[in-house]
Amino acid sequence: MMHDPDSGSPPRLVYRLCHPDDWRAAVAAGVFAGSEVDRRDGFIHLSGADQVPDTAARHYAAVRPLMLLTVDTHRVDGELRWEASQGGALFPHLYGTIPVEAVLAAQCLAVDREGHLMIPPLMTVPGDLGP
Repeated sequence: MMHDPDSGSPPRLVYRLCHPDDWRAAVAAGVFAGSEVDRRDGFIHLSGADQVPDTAARHYAAVRPLMLLTVDTHRVDGELRWEASQGGALFPHLYGTIPVEAVLAAQCLAVDREGHLMIPPLMTVPGDLGP
């Protein structure tokens, strides 16, 4: 569900793709602080549920293995903003960090016989469903 700023609350769940080594480092540190690209840009790049396949194809095509983190935006440290990308679509950007406790699921993504990622159906939850 792409966030429309005129529609009310943004989705509570957002997603992050990463290499398993990055997730292991985050677990050891207790927090995911982002990649080199995130640090360069000044925020952690995240995706809404409907944006994950395109993000995977555009930015993670050569990354294998690949993990998908499901992030509860109510548990992150910092400010989450939905900002326009180069194409104009609004993407969630976190100006802060993701405590490991904010990651509700961390799953390795399978690939099919041709090497294409198999992204499972992703859940969307409106942001106003309580704590």
